[in-house]
Amino acid sequence: MQEVKQPNKKPFIFYYMIALIVIILINSLLVPQIVQRAVKEVDYNTFMQMTYDKQIDEVQVQDNQIVFTAKDDKTIYKTGLMDDPDRTQRLYDSGAKFSSEIVEEASPILSFLISWLLPLIIIIGFGQLMYRQMAKKAGGDSMMFGMGGMGKSNAKVYVKSSNGIKFTDVAGEDEAKENLTEIVEYLHDPDKYKEIGASMPKGILLVGPPGTGKTMLAKAVAGEANVPFFSMSGSEFVEMFVGMGASKVRDLFKQAKEKAPCIVFIDEIDAIGKKRDGQVGGNDEREQTLNQLLVEMDGFGINESVIIIAATNRADILDPALLRPGRFDRQVYVGRPDVKGREAILRVHAKGKPMASEVDLKVVAQTTAGFTGADLANLLNEAALLTARDGKKKIDMEEIQKALIKIGVGTEKKTRVISEKEKYITAYHEGGHAILFEVLSELDPVHSISIIPTGMAGGYTMPLPGEDRMYMTKMMMEQEIISLLGGRAAEELVIKDITTGASNDIERATSMARDMVTKYGMSELLGPIQFGGDNDEVFIGRDWGHARNYGEGVAATIDQEVNRIVTDAYREAKRLLQENMEMLHATAKLLVEKEKVTGDEFRSLFDQKVRNEVLGIANEAEQPTETAENREEN
Repeated sequence: MQEVKQPNKKPFIFYYMIALIVIILINSLLVPQIVQRAVKEVDYNTFMQMTYDKQIDEVQVQDNQIVFTAKDDKTIYKTGLMDDPDRTQRLYDSGAKFSSEIVEEASPILSFLISWLLPLIIIIGFGQLMYRQMAKKAGGDSMMFGMGGMGKSNAKVYVKSSNGIKFTDVAGEDEAKENLTEIVEYLHDPDKYKEIGASMPKGILLVGPPGTGKTMLAKAVAGEANVPFFSMSGSEFVEMFVGMGASKVRDLFKQAKEKAPCIVFIDEIDAIGKKRDGQVGGNDEREQTLNQLLVEMDGFGINESVIIIAATNRADILDPALLRPGRFDRQVYVGRPDVKGREAILRVHAKGKPMASEVDLKVVAQTTAGFTGADLANLLNEAALLTARDGKKKIDMEEIQKALIKIGVGTEKKTRVISEKEKYITAYHEGGHAILFEVLSELDPVHSISIIPTGMAGGYTMPLPGEDRMYMTKMMMEQEIISLLGGRAAEELVIKDITTGASNDIERATSMARDMVTKYGMSELLGPIQFGGDNDEVFIGRDWGHARNYGEGVAATIDQEVNRIVTDAYREAKRLLQENMEMLHATAKLLVEKEKVTGDEFRSLFDQKVRNEVLGIANEAEQPTETAENREEN
């Protein structure tokens, strides 16, 4: 929503000055030519003949000319003055009227209309057009442009099923659709519920991470119910002038009542529904808008058949008055889809895209744990773009894997030149991660390994989740930290030095260890106590100024526990890699040769015969990072 701008008055002053100048020019130059009566010059003989024929109506004898008019003609005639002593008598005999002045202009009324009124009408009309154009650019609600556009909601209205979205278009959210199905049934047949005294919730709040399909679900409800659908973002209620947001709320609900039964959808309601802090000097406009929304929701009766649906990903910051029964009675969580949901979503977005027969969307769904519906749509779109760029006609698994890596890690930099030493360091680093993924019981198997620089990383190790997890155990988190530190441990064991390549791994390991201590109560020394806030994200107006709920002594203990968890994990990572040093060498050599290895190729190295073959090839080649000391350790 654009900020409402105050128009600059100076241009309008200049505009009217120019208009005045234009009117003066019209009166002085153009109007005399328009309103002046026609004047015709004739010779003296013609004048005499008209006198004899008694055609002259009015005559004026001037110093150097004679001006006269004909009886049946509005034209003014002029002729030169000649020496004619009988002229006066002839004119008298002909019945001509002698005048002191013959008017050469039209009537005063006509002159006024043409010279003043008409230019003013044209200029005012043009000015109004300019006003409307400037008002449109300024947002349409400025006080300078009249009151017609103020307080009007700019909600998008989809009349009945014109949005074309049904529940079949929304995949992966079966539980959420079940919660909304009864809303559709109520809108189809409200009498069925009214007969037994049941009433639908006045408001339904869709809660969930961004991109999970909250807006799509709301449109699907309207599409299934075949009722008008009013859609408006919470930020569109926010105005510069106090009271304008409240006026928009009133107008929106007035329109909804007129088109009932219908659905009113407010996206990102946290823009106007944040908790009121009661501080002096707060945002009066936002609070008035929220208060008006509360009033309007209370004003609906049970028989008005208007369902209010709102969406947010920050339900924790909403005002409690919004969430009480009678307003938003029901909260529907729209979370990230599970593996079956992801597969269903992928099938929806795969429609209309030529897919190769080898494409297994089930495998794609398994490799995209944590992806939302928007992420999956973006994944297939990126795959389609890559397919077109590579000149292929169908999307295959290779392109999908490229798109997955591009979204998750970054674009592969195949043209980047790196030294052989850096290749070996990266290979051992990623090999350390991969081996720990395989030997630790609670972690997912490896899907692919690469030492091609990707994004900001020198390489990557991608696991293949076997199943979706609702929660993680303490053992899982400890093993996750061990695997994160596997790259650093491999560097120290093999090259006898450490690099900066493990900075992100260390950051993630430290963060997870701190969460174990402060959030999940997994420290035996501190016990099942949460330290700090319940939300890591600081929200302006709510979290600033909150004091830490533990002392310096506890803070020092937390740091000690975090250090202990990370140190123990690093020690365990080194121990496991020492036990699998031969496997580490084989993995690194294979990565240097192929740059990218699949999970099956990597797991084949656990077979002694395959490993010996790879190591035998490696022993024939120069390997600067492998030393006799390392072999003796095995």
